[in-house]
Amino acid sequence: MRIDVVSIFPEYLAPLELSLIGKARQDGLLQLNVHNLRDFTTDRHRTVDDTPYGGGAGMVMKPEPWAQALAAVAAARPEAASADTEAPEAAAKPVLIVPSPAGERFTQATAQELAEEEQLVFACGRYEGIDERVMEWAADHFTVRPMSLGDYVLNGGEVAVLAMVEAIGRLLPGVVGNPDSLVEESHSDGLLEYPVYTKPSSWRDRDVPAVLLSGNHGKIAQWRRHEQYRRTAERRPDLLAEFDAGKLPRADRTAFADLGYDVVDGRLRRRPDAGAGRN
Repeated sequence: MRIDVVSIFPEYLAPLELSLIGKARQDGLLQLNVHNLRDFTTDRHRTVDDTPYGGGAGMVMKPEPWAQALAAVAAARPEAASADTEAPEAAAKPVLIVPSPAGERFTQATAQELAEEEQLVFACGRYEGIDERVMEWAADHFTVRPMSLGDYVLNGGEVAVLAMVEAIGRLLPGVVGNPDSLVEESHSDGLLEYPVYTKPSSWRDRDVPAVLLSGNHGKIAQWRRHEQYRRTAERRPDLLAEFDAGKLPRADRTAFADLGYDVVDGRLRRRPDAGAGRN
């Protein structure tokens, strides 16, 4: 996969040299290119922003530097060399991701979807954002997807890009050493991950749950599932609204019943009289 990031603070992306993403780059599993937006300005002050039309606080990022930067990225993509000999629809457009609190929510499912793409381009806005005409122009060259990490505002898109690149990059084949690690983790099945423990078995008067020391893999697997249910019900009950409970075995239905949920037409429904759930 190729990833291009355009930012006025390219140094902000330095952490992508570290850990698994950095190793993936060294191993050739991920090509990452960071571009300084100011390199695509034409005035001596390298200006990238101006006052907003209509008035208001803050500054807006100018369209021309962004158009020049994104055009350069589009021209450098692997398909560009053969674009003259292919039908216009033959080469897939790169995906342009614009971090924005006004974008669609970035989720684990989104990360899995984007991990299938050949090229992702991230446009890191600052100030009050990027001139909207850039998004309209870019739609001719990219699949444009404004995207939000959550319902809050950051100073710029760089923090969001660090999070998204890590979430996407770790899903690429070969990046994570043990592929099973990608299966049993939060949101991989729509639920939160179960709690985990390591040695020693007793620490500061707190013991590891006995079932994990039993060697009974069936009971361990069931305990972990039920802990997923409990943790999700306590911390993210909104996730249970989409959970497919139609084929749950009796023991799992009982676990949800203890948490105050009934299975109705394959979906979980919280009983109005349910308390906080089991301890």
